[in-house]
Amino acid sequence: MMDPLRLYRWCFSWRRMLCLFFLTFVSSGFAPRWKEKEEFMFRKAKSAEERFNFSNLTPLELKDRSMGLQIMSSIGNNSHFTLEGQKFLIFGGSIHYFRVPREYWRDRLLKLKACGFNTVTTYIPWNLHEPERGKFDFSGNLDLETFVLMAEEVGLWVILRPGPYICGEIDLGGLPSWLLQNPDMRLRTTEKNFVSAVDEYFDHLVPRLVPLQYQRGGPVIALQVENEYGFFGRDITYMPHLQEALQKRGVVEMLLTSDNEKELLKGSIKGVLATINIKKVHKDVFKLLKKLQPEKPIFIMEYWVGWFDTWGAEHSVKDVEEIENAVSTFFTFEISFNVYMFHGGTNFGFINGAINFGMHRGVVTSYDYDAVLTEAGDYTEKFFRLRKLFTNVLAPPLPPIPKSTHKTGYPPVCPSFYLPLWDVLKYLGEPVKSKVPLSMENLPINNGSGQSYGFVLYETSICTGGQLHVSVHDVAQVFLNDSPIGYLDDSLNSLYIPFMKECQLLRILVENQGRVNYSWDMHKERKGITGPVTINNTFLQEFTIYSLEMKTSFFNRLHSVSWNPIKGKYIGPAFYLGTLKVGSFPKDTFLSLPGWKCGFVFINGHNLGRYWIIGPQKTLYLPGVWLHPEDNEIIVFEKFMSGTEILTAQRPILFKTIS
Repeated sequence: MMDPLRLYRWCFSWRRMLCLFFLTFVSSGFAPRWKEKEEFMFRKAKSAEERFNFSNLTPLELKDRSMGLQIMSSIGNNSHFTLEGQKFLIFGGSIHYFRVPREYWRDRLLKLKACGFNTVTTYIPWNLHEPERGKFDFSGNLDLETFVLMAEEVGLWVILRPGPYICGEIDLGGLPSWLLQNPDMRLRTTEKNFVSAVDEYFDHLVPRLVPLQYQRGGPVIALQVENEYGFFGRDITYMPHLQEALQKRGVVEMLLTSDNEKELLKGSIKGVLATINIKKVHKDVFKLLKKLQPEKPIFIMEYWVGWFDTWGAEHSVKDVEEIENAVSTFFTFEISFNVYMFHGGTNFGFINGAINFGMHRGVVTSYDYDAVLTEAGDYTEKFFRLRKLFTNVLAPPLPPIPKSTHKTGYPPVCPSFYLPLWDVLKYLGEPVKSKVPLSMENLPINNGSGQSYGFVLYETSICTGGQLHVSVHDVAQVFLNDSPIGYLDDSLNSLYIPFMKECQLLRILVENQGRVNYSWDMHKERKGITGPVTINNTFLQEFTIYSLEMKTSFFNRLHSVSWNPIKGKYIGPAFYLGTLKVGSFPKDTFLSLPGWKCGFVFINGHNLGRYWIIGPQKTLYLPGVWLHPEDNEIIVFEKFMSGTEILTAQRPILFKTIS
């Protein structure tokens, strides 16, 4: 049998040793000097139990508790976390409960545990939990408490990231859109209206979190204060206010901040552990962090093992070798880390965010992220490489790998019926009558909270043609009666209206393609028509405004409608109805819509998200748990022109790659 030192050297390949050599000589701020290296290597040769102590202990095993996650401080490289006074390293992986069907939570958590991780981290999206002002939802797929307790059952510790802002490539960074009703509100500051809204949200959220804390017998060992405020930071009192808001409501566990390496100073709070988000390991990556808190351990809150995709761009991937080498380095230097994402999941419905760096780009429906597990929870090469690394450094054997969920294909679906959008307007809620166009957020609906997602249709009568000018967010189709005449977006705000002999109905259908989730530009993210509408500089007035949120109640009303048989191609926005036959035992699958242009797919009332011919995403993930045995209703809302069939596949299609 090999002695421990030889075993250690054998387990870490020559690539990792080169990485160690590089960091030892070049890095400033966290690598030991050469004289210390030999002692450091012999220290690594000690058993995993001695190295990590409580790192393998699960929440249900630890009954007697007096001290939660603490810091053993020392100058140099010996500071570390402790749990109950014993050395503890955080091996975290991110899973967002709201992006995964509830029925698959346990599967994804078991796979996290089987890979070797001891902690799950998750954001908490304010916009989903308080969709209307004062109306809170913690049910179904938003049952945060059940997710946390399930993680505990599986044997995982939990770190929560409650915001109020989370980014996470979700609409408005997780802030509810009704905040934008007030033009004077300043998001992510101590402006009184924003603080008041946050306080009311925390009054409902934090009492749910308090019993889940470590010192109350739960699995939550730490909570994050807001997210990446260093990039945004315009109010030095804001982060301390949130810290106090959490603590006075009963949060007693360790608090963290999280920022990119260059914004650490601006996002940190005195007395709160600063953590770092990184894409790559390089020589100065921890320099500023160690300067900020030299006597505290390094914790990488987000090590990005992939990246998100946006419509019209290429699919992003990250090399598995780079990830393997980076994680090997974290193990070598006993650095706590969290993989973002371990499992990304899906932007079901309309929840995707957007970016705008000169051009608005919505985040695609898939949040696959090129993560350790795929969007559908399947294993990747990253999973097996990381599991092998964990096996080499942890003393107890890892749990067995859970079986993959089965994927299959089904017979093609040929929709038989359709309804033009104009035919369903009477089945929507009562339209809003307004002298001037109103933005989506300012519509007097949903108990005064406006509309968060989907489409808005504006109608008004015009009796002359000419140059139409209108500001829309994000994209709009323009019609005279039922006939399409043009297209508008953020960069194109005018088009020519043909002259007419008699008055006609001007219709403008505007789609919200996701609010920006990053930067001060969030304040500009009102959707729909956001200013006056003119023809030849004459203001148009008297609008009828229809809200197309496409909630479950709307589709329930469509069940009583007489649909039109499909006899040919229809040009324009319309709903298409078909039946997916799956047999007695439904399984996961992926929908492909060849020939279709852009729209949304609804299966048994579940919104699978946006499809768009421009890619890179070419399939939509359909969880088998959302299917019924035998027949399943599919409704497609297509904006332009339908294809003839809907196909299924066992694997997703994401075109083009960049490194």
